Amino acid sequence: MALSVPQAFDTLLQRLTPLQSDRDAKAKHRASVEASLKGAASFDVQLFRETGSFTHGTGVRGHCDVDLLASMTGKPASSDTALRWVKDTLSASFPYTTVVIRRPTVVVEFAAGDETWEILPGFRTSAQNETPAYDIPGAASGWMSSAPTAHLDYVNEVNGQNGIVGCAKKLARLAKAWKYYNSVPISSFYLEMRAAQYMGVQASFIAASHLCGYLEWLDKNALADMNDPKGIASRFSACSSIATRTTALSNLNTAAARARKALDAQQAGNMPNAFYYWNLLFGGKFPSR
Repeated sequence: MALSVPQAFDTLLQRLTPLQSDRDAKAKHRASVEASLKGAASFDVQLFRETGSFTHGTGVRGHCDVDLLASMTGKPASSDTALRWVKDTLSASFPYTTVVIRRPTVVVEFAAGDETWEILPGFRTSAQNETPAYDIPGAASGWMSSAPTAHLDYVNEVNGQNGIVGCAKKLARLAKAWKYYNSVPISSFYLEMRAAQYMGVQASFIAASHLCGYLEWLDKNALADMNDPKGIASRFSACSSIATRTTALSNLNTAAARARKALDAQQAGNMPNAFYYWNLLFGGKFPSR
């Protein structure tokens, strides 16, 4: 029997969910990464905090790096200096491994990229009895404020709302799959936070309808910077530069148009066209009928 569009989205979401074995494989070098940074002479690490899609439950299978915030002391004037501290330390510890700065993190690619770590230097700005907030590398050589635990709490709160339990993370995962399958230069964190914001005012969730609405909403808003929903950290951007934003906006406009064509075809009962446009949207990885 041919799949319906809702069944195809259920299948896709199952395929997108990382396996525990993926997480285990990605964590092989955690102890050695932490040991390297703890032994650094240039800075002092107070603690490590895992952040990102694995922790948030919004990762996409095959596209989950391990994100680690290193809470450090001795904040320099320039965030370039902090990134260089981390890069130089890890390069010395892993001389045969690719270690590069990709603002706002330092990326370490073990096993030819099969295990990738993204290290984010952070300097705590909140008191110990307050929600953790950090200065992290921002645009150019500057700093921006981040509150990773508060952001996770926000996603979890929306994700647990009556009528849409689990659906904010489903939408975030679908949005990230679109990003990865089409190499769209939009921040995964931005897509996730916007997905939670979008679902926060919904009473139910239908994958096709809400993904289309979400993409059209992002397109209408032209990937505007987003205020921190918890009011703790800085506004955050969708893209790392003007050039990548221009590319991302073009990709987004195309995606919104394809999603609308897919949804219109589905509602008209034209299943071949619906599957055709959903497949285009997901870079040829949407389940076939």
